[in-house]
Amino acid sequence: MHRAKLLKLLREYYPVDEAEIAFKEEMRAFVEKHPNCFERSLSEGHITASAWLLNSSQTKALLLHHAKLDRWLQLGGHSDGDPDPLQVAIKEAREESGLLNIEPVSHAIFDIDIHLIPENSKEKAHYHYDVRFLLQTVGSNEITPNHESKSLRWIDTNLENLPTDSPSVVRMFRKWEELSRENKKIDEKNTMIV
Repeated sequence: MHRAKLLKLLREYYPVDEAEIAFKEEMRAFVEKHPNCFERSLSEGHITASAWLLNSSQTKALLLHHAKLDRWLQLGGHSDGDPDPLQVAIKEAREESGLLNIEPVSHAIFDIDIHLIPENSKEKAHYHYDVRFLLQTVGSNEITPNHESKSLRWIDTNLENLPTDSPSVVRMFRKWEELSRENKKIDEKNTMIV
């Protein structure tokens, strides 16, 4: 079953708040109900994949000012039939950032979100069932925007530098901020031991 990988990732994912708990159950039910959940042709909604993309030193995260939605978001996009959300997140991050050397920090889900995409001239309103992964660049951090963005911006772990108050972006930011604090503690401990 081509949905097995995503269902396994969802089973192994532990949400951080009530919104994500609800998203997890709703997403699982949606995937089980719709064999074509990875296809844009499923008009009520479909699986998408996103990246919380860190620079090579993991000190900054990349956000995109989305051209159509006119909002600051994480990199990501449609599965277009690909049942491997991690590979979709990597592909989308490469396309939208111009960075070719990107790898997962973890193969586990970093965040999930379900959000309504408003009706437009090409399609009626529908939902994106978004599976998000924590990725990082390898080597170069030189970004090249494409047609999908007005701008790309590296941000640090200072919440005041976050150019959006979108709850799902803030939630990912806070998760990254917590990981950064934990890694700093580990580094400090290792330095003291040496």
